[in-house]
Amino acid sequence: MSEKTLKILIPVLALLGFVAYSSLFTVNEIQKAIVLQFGDPKRVIQQPGLNIKIPFIQNVILIDKRILNLDTPSEEVIAKDQKRLIVDAFARFIIKDPLKFYISVGNERVARSRLSTIINSRIRGVLGQENLETLVSKERSRLMNQITRDVNTEAAQFGIEIIDVRIKRADLPQANSEAIYQRMQTERTREAKEFRAQGAEIAQTIRSTSDKEVTIILAEANKNSEITKGEGDGRRNKIFADAFGKDPEFFSFYRAMQSYEKSLIGGETSLILSPDSDFFRFFGKSGLSLIK
Repeated sequence: MSEKTLKILIPVLALLGFVAYSSLFTVNEIQKAIVLQFGDPKRVIQQPGLNIKIPFIQNVILIDKRILNLDTPSEEVIAKDQKRLIVDAFARFIIKDPLKFYISVGNERVARSRLSTIINSRIRGVLGQENLETLVSKERSRLMNQITRDVNTEAAQFGIEIIDVRIKRADLPQANSEAIYQRMQTERTREAKEFRAQGAEIAQTIRSTSDKEVTIILAEANKNSEITKGEGDGRRNKIFADAFGKDPEFFSFYRAMQSYEKSLIGGETSLILSPDSDFFRFFGKSGLSLIK
């Protein structure tokens, strides 16, 4: 092969290679494809594999056929009982009809924007017909199923199937939350005051009962003490009387000694008595006239 032939053959082969490369495209397992010719859809490829298109005339748009997630913006919902609620929802969807999808919305970004609007609209419409208590109860699943059906009906015109719509978060607005927290705090404070008042009342009752029992016990003890003391004094007097009856002289001497002890030992009192006073009868004739 001559050099001139090679110079002609190499560009031709390169051009053919480029044309062949531009004619082939691959659709993988997670994609569907739409072949466009000057912007008009010509065919839809549902199965993965190697495919052919007309180079420079046709182009390919690949569409994800997996289940996709969509997080919608927070939406304020007014319930039937005029209670406000901030709702964050999410949806899962799949592109069922690529051709209808391309014709109606063009691409996934536009589809997500349209779906967010539809979902928020249906959330307001369905939840707005229910009381707040229903939205936070077991009835929420029924409401979400209804929202899913309604959204699915509207999304079908885009070639999209809604798998599920769920609420991630449902909170009261900040002002309402603060008001509720304040009411809860006030209620707890009131209950605490009631508990403390009841405790103080019970404590006072216990103290009063204890004081009463102490008074009764002390009175009973004093009573028993006086009775015992009286019985002791009576026995003592009886013993003294019996002793006096047996030996009056010794008993008189014993009582005189007690009197001497109490009156003459210690103290600052002076006594002036006659020596022959009966008080000194046991001193004999000592002649004492002054005892201090």
